[in-house]
Amino acid sequence: MTPIDGSPDRQRIDKWLWHARLVRTRNAAAAVVAAGVRLNGKRVTAAGQLVRRGDVVTVALGSSVKVVRVEGFCERRGKAAAARALYRDLAGDSAEQALPGPETSR
Repeated sequence: MTPIDGSPDRQRIDKWLWHARLVRTRNAAAAVVAAGVRLNGKRVTAAGQLVRRGDVVTVALGSSVKVVRVEGFCERRGKAAAARALYRDLAGDSAEQALPGPETSR
């Protein structure tokens, strides 16, 4: 179902991650989902899982964890500024949650 403004009201999670520019390619998005992301606190491994406006997505990206709320959708992957409008970072703009890893000494 498409709302009156023409934007979709749901989208595949792999496609949404790619459109939101949280990953570089659609294949990478599918791989991230296959490894497991959390959608509203529940683990999801199916790339075809639908996300809706207001859903909370938790995804491990490299050595950090992103927790974002879905704010919108788009039909095509656009510029970075447009991608940032698709989600709200719930961890805050300056605070990223780092995953534990080996300590490095300088």
